[in-house]
Amino acid sequence: MCDERHKVNVTCRVNGREYTLCVFPLMRLLDVLREELRLTGTKEGCGEGECGACSVLIDGELVNSCLVPALQVNGAEITTIEGIADGDRLHTVQEAFIEAGGAQCGICTPGMILAAVSLLGRMPEPSEEDMRAGLAGNLCRCTGYMKIFEAVARVCQKTGTKVNA
Repeated sequence: MCDERHKVNVTCRVNGREYTLCVFPLMRLLDVLREELRLTGTKEGCGEGECGACSVLIDGELVNSCLVPALQVNGAEITTIEGIADGDRLHTVQEAFIEAGGAQCGICTPGMILAAVSLLGRMPEPSEEDMRAGLAGNLCRCTGYMKIFEAVARVCQKTGTKVNA
């Protein structure tokens, strides 16, 4: 048991690997990922749950990691942007973002990609309206969103599904 002045043990799986961490219970998951595990792909944008830059998957659900206390992920399965590729092979959504030019400054990109992965996992044939709704929690100040929507549409084309009008 750890108690470096009121820290607790939190055990979770991150990108398929199990960790037991000694952290303050209310430390943000975002900080645990970036500072304790050195997974810096997850970005901090607003720190208030408004922009989606810090989005990760917890037990398959898209969440803003800046709003999640470390204690809440005890026993959870967490997937970050680092966990969606297969070794050196990028995830189909990552490839599509590159091909479509859906990333510019890069702050929103990891969260936007995980939002797209989540959307396509729930809805393999999204309409444009579905894409807009599925990515609505993620803000981008650089691309104007059209290249991001194009990236999601490319994934559908690659996998043989279509984007419904």
